[in-house]
Amino acid sequence: MARIGLRALVSGRVQGVCYRQGTALQAERLALAGWVRNLADGRVEAWVEGEEAAVRELAEWLWRGPEQARVEGVELEEVGLQGFSEFRVRR
Repeated sequence: MARIGLRALVSGRVQGVCYRQGTALQAERLALAGWVRNLADGRVEAWVEGEEAAVRELAEWLWRGPEQARVEGVELEEVGLQGFSEFRVRR
């Protein structure tokens, strides 16, 4: 199966609602690598790498997020692989 990279920008009520931690849990469950972080403008940014089907599954989850989140938009961009070996929550 092909490996792909995906960058996501998530807007809405996504900070202070465990969105980064939820994303990390989903990424680990799907054996994905990369990172997730809060942006100063209130959005969350994620960089995800792994098997295409798993990356697409996480992309779908990003639209839901954890229960407390209210996602208004998700911008997705396919990106080149950077070779991450694990998934991290960045500060």
